[in-house]
Amino acid sequence: MSDTARLAVDIGGTFTDVALDRGGCLFTRKVLTTAQAPEEGVMAGIRSVLPEAGVSAKDLDFIVHGTTLATNTVIERKGARTAMIVTEGFRDSVEMGYEHRFDQYDVNIEKPRPLVPRFLRLPVVERCNARGDVLLKLDEDSVLDSISILRENQIESVAIVLLHAYANPDHERRIRDILSAVLPDLWISLSSEVCPEIREYERMSTASANAYVQPLMASYLTDLDSKLRTEGAVCPLFLMTSGGGLTTVQTARAHPIRLMESGPAGGAILAGHIALECGLDKVLSYDMGGTTAKICLIDEGKPQTSRTFEVDRQYRFTKGSGLPLRIPVIEMVEIGAGGGSIAKIDNLNRIQVGPESAGSEPGPACYDQGGEDATVTDADVALGRIAPEGFAGGSMNLSPELSVGALERAIGQKLNLDGPLAAFAVSEMVEENMSNAARVHAVEQGKELAARTLIAFGGAAPLHACRMAEKLNMDRVIIPQGAGVGSAIGFLAAPVSYEVVRSRYTKLEEFEPAALSRMFSEMHIEAFDIVSAGAPGAELDERRIAYMRYIGQGHEIVVDVPVRDLKEADGAGLKAAFDKAYEDLFGRVIPSMQVEILTWALSISTVQPPTDLREEVARGPIAPTAGEQELFDADRTDFVAAPVYQRNDLDPGMTLDGPALIMEAQTTTVVTDHFTAMINGVGHIELRRKQGDSA
Repeated sequence: MSDTARLAVDIGGTFTDVALDRGGCLFTRKVLTTAQAPEEGVMAGIRSVLPEAGVSAKDLDFIVHGTTLATNTVIERKGARTAMIVTEGFRDSVEMGYEHRFDQYDVNIEKPRPLVPRFLRLPVVERCNARGDVLLKLDEDSVLDSISILRENQIESVAIVLLHAYANPDHERRIRDILSAVLPDLWISLSSEVCPEIREYERMSTASANAYVQPLMASYLTDLDSKLRTEGAVCPLFLMTSGGGLTTVQTARAHPIRLMESGPAGGAILAGHIALECGLDKVLSYDMGGTTAKICLIDEGKPQTSRTFEVDRQYRFTKGSGLPLRIPVIEMVEIGAGGGSIAKIDNLNRIQVGPESAGSEPGPACYDQGGEDATVTDADVALGRIAPEGFAGGSMNLSPELSVGALERAIGQKLNLDGPLAAFAVSEMVEENMSNAARVHAVEQGKELAARTLIAFGGAAPLHACRMAEKLNMDRVIIPQGAGVGSAIGFLAAPVSYEVVRSRYTKLEEFEPAALSRMFSEMHIEAFDIVSAGAPGAELDERRIAYMRYIGQGHEIVVDVPVRDLKEADGAGLKAAFDKAYEDLFGRVIPSMQVEILTWALSISTVQPPTDLREEVARGPIAPTAGEQELFDADRTDFVAAPVYQRNDLDPGMTLDGPALIMEAQTTTVVTDHFTAMINGVGHIELRRKQGDSA
């Protein structure tokens, strides 16, 4: 076969999405997630899409996979029996945390529960200082004393987290050697490899989470890889990371913690790719699936990134209430607003949507799988936004009468609202929740929204995109091709990449270019070996950064470092770059303050070829291609006859006015009366606010 065939699979809370690109032709599938055995849903989706594309598994050149399995393992506390070996006197650091309250006024505050209970945090005698100097030699007898405890408690995985191991990992490595010699089947995670950075609490939390999920993830990845080989696939399998890059199965098995937010990262990569295709410098990525909605700010095609992330928040969406992880992640806000989010009346007689979800089992009431709760999908069905026949690419038919009944019981009877108004109230609530989350996120990042373009994808986002834009005073919306499986398509646009981080405390006035160059050389070799193994012969791009701050501050600013051997003059260059970045953020610099660098990072990734925007061919309006459907209009608070179009019938340049519906296999785009839709030169739906329609 001459055409390149690339396959991507994204496991979500409700659906597993599959996208196959064969020589530029896209084939997609959406199947229900098999929660108890996720790999079964993956294989079902793959077996479904291959025949349509006219290929077999052996013809695939590339497979990439993203999964929420690691995240769900932590949230559901279904990981391995895990122990932690720590420096004597520091076994409680992971429980003490930051020693502050994330909610000052909640007297019954619930802090996140550590993954490793106290009796399995085993102290050993040793001590290094922050420079890596050995203050107290490792007492190997204290390590041997822990072996009986590991055996008695049938421990499967161990995190070794010693004080200041980022500066000197020798003691951690020696403990690993001792344990491996006696317990060869034990999984072992070293903090100096998983998270070689300062900040003891985050390092402990990250290393213990890696150890907690490693046996399950390693087993899952091995099993999935085996099933793919049995199916006939011979191409490499890559995993999507939280930072927006791809990595090999071997690396993912060693550091599964980096897969925590792999699915949402794919969506952000897609939005950044579309922004470059369409020449947009500022966009808001809006990904709404079956369980959650994710919002991300993207400037000049690049999503905002971070090195901190929280999982298993006790107070959903409240910063500080979860387990902190220090891994490369794409910065986004995630809320419990998906198609399966459950709507109910709270104690104050208000409509509450989410964060609980009906998931794939039993799913929304309209799935007719035993679900009785009213969900956002049920509201969309009742409002005429979703055609009951051929839902999710024809994999199932919906039962509108079950949606109406569930909404009547959960909302209508309690608030004295008839069926359509009950559904409309649920829809308005979830849209306002998402809009408010976007506003808060933008304010926190010092960004504006009104001048941005909204890029909406995921199975549910195109249904709500116009109303979201109206609430956020945005005039332009783009619904990409294959929007219903957007994250999976984003995987195909992601580079193979890897990031290496080192904590090395440096004052700028004591800048040491030779020592730093040696450190970067070691980091380059580590990252290059991983990336080149996954993409041999590919063109590579390297970035080096420093996390800088004024001495005594609590947080750092990212500054780029030259990709070469450093010189004495680079100290002044870093200072100038820091001053500019600081002034851009805070409007001033502090001339009398000295600057320090805590952490250095190096990333290598494959270079992605640019995509040119095709010229648009003006063809003018098009007649409806699929009849009409009764659609609830928010302004009239009543149903109107809306023309229905099949997306496959729309070519670049074609335009249509709202209200209207544009249907495709995996989703439906709702065009409200305030917008005009056009197919742009790349084939995406572009929605623009009508002339004279004020924002």
